[in-house]
Amino acid sequence: MGISVMESESVAILCGDLFHDILGRLDGTTLATAACVCAAFCSISKQEKIWENVCHSLWPCTNRDDVRSLILSIGGYRKFYSDCFPLIVNKDVCLSHWDPSLDYPEGWAEAEYYGDLDVFKSISPSDFVSIVDVIYKGKSIYSKVLWGIPDSDSINGWFRNCPFRVDLLTNSDREHDHHEVTLSVDDGLPSVTCIERERKDGKLWKELCDGIRLSWIIVNKKLKQAANISSWIPLGGQRHWPTDRDFLIRFGSILPAKDILPCQVAECILVMKFRVALITDGEGNQTTLELTELSLQLEDMEGSHVNGRNSLLVLKEALNCRRSKNYSEVLESCHIYSKVQSELKEEKMRNESRLDRLCLLSGIAAFFSFCYYVL
Repeated sequence: MGISVMESESVAILCGDLFHDILGRLDGTTLATAACVCAAFCSISKQEKIWENVCHSLWPCTNRDDVRSLILSIGGYRKFYSDCFPLIVNKDVCLSHWDPSLDYPEGWAEAEYYGDLDVFKSISPSDFVSIVDVIYKGKSIYSKVLWGIPDSDSINGWFRNCPFRVDLLTNSDREHDHHEVTLSVDDGLPSVTCIERERKDGKLWKELCDGIRLSWIIVNKKLKQAANISSWIPLGGQRHWPTDRDFLIRFGSILPAKDILPCQVAECILVMKFRVALITDGEGNQTTLELTELSLQLEDMEGSHVNGRNSLLVLKEALNCRRSKNYSEVLESCHIYSKVQSELKEEKMRNESRLDRLCLLSGIAAFFSFCYYVL
């Protein structure tokens, strides 16, 4: 028995709705792969609503009305995902980039040495938006959107030449929000009965590092570009710093700084610090961690803070940096930077040691010359 045209259309509509429902449940990577299967999947996967749902599930901040308007103004959710899901990779790091002749003359400030670049005049701190999400074991524990760079009103004053730093968790914010960001056993933390035991087995520290994720997306409204400057997964950290109750976790990326810094690269350092607010006791109180710090800063190869002026230039360059969905490449990029940084420090120590020996020999020679003259 043949199928009528109307029945065929009904089946096609049913299949289309079914396909739409199935594809709408996929994550971004799987959705992009499914788009290559057939023309129908490809057509459905181009719909903004599907990518909007993908972004909402990955970055809770994108569900806000103001962020939604921002994303639509820079090209939509599909473009936003393709810009911000792959992480920044910069393997172009080597000692040959560090030219000693470019070191700042004594007494000169970094900005004075490089002078005023025309490109800097077109950059404003208000152009940048930070979209930050902290996830623990798939659950959002903290989200914040920062419009502009805090305390940067005096762009030609202290901000320009002072170390660049963005703190999301300030005391004023806590007083305004009237709540603290915490993690507990209910969120999946292991129970800790005493700090001494945690110091030995490190179970709480391991669970925290394995489960915590950080996304820090920088958007330039004027350029309509975005990039995720976080490594998503922790790159390292230090437990019990500076006290037994503090856990410091580091995220970040290696950003290009060609013609901005002498070393041609900058390290983006994202620091997250938790403090043990409560340990499990006999009264039913459970282990609780409080998020006490979440900050962003940039450092050069020598570990010096990058100033506000150059930081804006570096962040602008990061929007065009190479990205990869392969996390091993991201780790390799950071490891290469750390290796070169260590080699640079060792070379600097050797040079200082040779200089000290020369100074000592010169001093000895001067002493004997003086004695010979006296005698």
